Amino acid sequence: MRRIILTLIVISSLISSKASGQEFNCQVRINTQKLQTVDPAVFETLQQTVQEFMNNTKWTDDAYENIERIDCNILLTIQEELSPTSFKADLAIQASRPVYNSNYQTPLLNHIDREVTFTYEQYQPLRFSRNAFNDNLSAVLSFYSYIILGLDYDSFALYGGESYLQIANEILTSIPQAAAQTYSGWQSKDGNRNRFWIIENLLSPRIKPYREAMYNYHRHALDVMADDTPSGRAVMAQSIDVLQGVFQNYPNAMILQMFVNAKSSEVIEIFKRGTPQEKNTVIRVMSRIDAANAAKYRALR
Repeated sequence: MRRIILTLIVISSLISSKASGQEFNCQVRINTQKLQTVDPAVFETLQQTVQEFMNNTKWTDDAYENIERIDCNILLTIQEELSPTSFKADLAIQASRPVYNSNYQTPLLNHIDREVTFTYEQYQPLRFSRNAFNDNLSAVLSFYSYIILGLDYDSFALYGGESYLQIANEILTSIPQAAAQTYSGWQSKDGNRNRFWIIENLLSPRIKPYREAMYNYHRHALDVMADDTPSGRAVMAQSIDVLQGVFQNYPNAMILQMFVNAKSSEVIEIFKRGTPQEKNTVIRVMSRIDAANAAKYRALR
């Protein structure tokens, strides 16, 4: 299904070649401003290694065209040198997908993981495994690769990303207990905003209405706006309205905050031209799930 839809997105005159780099078009940067003793050249090598890992690993069984690859950006900010080969970092990861019949890319993920600790020696390879733990950085990057794939496929087909979310869950459950104790972010006890809760949310029955809403938000709202903006915007308002029920059933769901992080600016921009009823829906729901920024939504009136 994703292959068919993405083919429609591309203008008929565009001729593409087969992808040599698999599913992602990922740009990687590493911020080392806080380094004190380790040679920055180590992280120049790591930057290239991470980019090759993301772009050259075969993450799915699907055949991607170059033009179909998922755009994503990774910024790894080294916060602390724990030892000459051990580091604590923030991982900022963004991903987007194209909107039909436009040059617009809609954000799917805009997330910062502040619990990334890892060991690395220059020229050390990163290795992907679904069922075995090789090293924490490989595991973290693999986990988010499948989260992105799950969100992307969900946006093209109803629950279309289920198999990829299950793989993300396999990666999480394959972390040995000793490693989970050493590297935080994999267990519920590590906090209420970590990798454990991302995948718990996405696979929870209480979140299924959210995933259906995200499918409608993308396929039946954004993807039709080039041809019928009022209809697409109406469906988007309905999709956002569903989030209130999700909030009531699962008020602390991390995925709702992740939606806000990725979509709040897009929602505000689209509903500047909404009907009074649509604006009221957006203000009511978004002000509840993103209370800290309620004033931004009220400004739509």
